[in-house]
Amino acid sequence: MEVPLELAFHGLDHSDWAETEIRKRVGRLARLHDRLTAVRVRVEPEGRQRHPGNVFAIHVEMSVPGSADLVVSQEHAKQRYREPTLRTVIRDTFDTAERRLLAAKQQIGGAGKPQGAEMRGQISQVFHDQDRGFLINNAGSQLYFTRDALARGDFDNLKPGDPVYYVETVGDTGPIAKKVWPAEQSSTS
Repeated sequence: MEVPLELAFHGLDHSDWAETEIRKRVGRLARLHDRLTAVRVRVEPEGRQRHPGNVFAIHVEMSVPGSADLVVSQEHAKQRYREPTLRTVIRDTFDTAERRLLAAKQQIGGAGKPQGAEMRGQISQVFHDQDRGFLINNAGSQLYFTRDALARGDFDNLKPGDPVYYVETVGDTGPIAKKVWPAEQSSTS
């Protein structure tokens, strides 16, 4: 993953064993989908009750370039278990997260595109004097790129509408194109 795990315990004390288990399960998620860039996990008591015997709610948000964030929220473990424990809720939530992540991977392209796979886009804006530009990605969003990201071709010859291939990654402010080259110069199509 390109962004470290964001883990928060709300309305309950931090638990070392729960954090260890969550980190282990997030590691499994990262191995299941090589394009997983970020995971955010929130653990809290379900509802307003804050006493022993709580039912816990765990929310897992997973970011994969080229798709909407995948969200798993396991709030109603009491429907399945008479007295669910935090350990049980963690297990069930991450089992569901793994299934959703694998389904998303298959939906993106069979077995999923490997990390660094090229995608086709189009230049939307280019600022030659500022050494930067934007392209429209395969999802219809704009990705920022710099002159240094241009792998082949002449940056000064790029113009809006030019077809390009790109490799997407996550930068400091979100998704960016880390590598861009004109479509005519690609060895694959």
